[in-house]
Amino acid sequence: MAFIFNVKVVPSSGRNKWTIDASGRLKCFLKNPPEKGLANKELIKLVAKVVGVPKADVEIISGATSRNKKIKIFAELTLDDFLAKLGLDKQDSFID
Repeated sequence: MAFIFNVKVVPSSGRNKWTIDASGRLKCFLKNPPEKGLANKELIKLVAKVVGVPKADVEIISGATSRNKKIKIFAELTLDDFLAKLGLDKQDSFID
């Protein structure tokens, strides 16, 4: 089973942080710039670490060159589980 979610990334922000923006979308701030795939690699590493899976189990399935990405995690995971691991509350989002 796989868990799929959308995220908006902010590369070159100088910090690693997960938030839910004013419109209710999941947002991830990354330290690395979007050059040479550095931000994508950082995002995959962060997601894998938070969820506790190998990096090979995290895949960007769309938006590799966009700030809006769709991520697939090959793990038994619910939205509530994922948000809890990020330290976020589902009530603050419009994520389904």
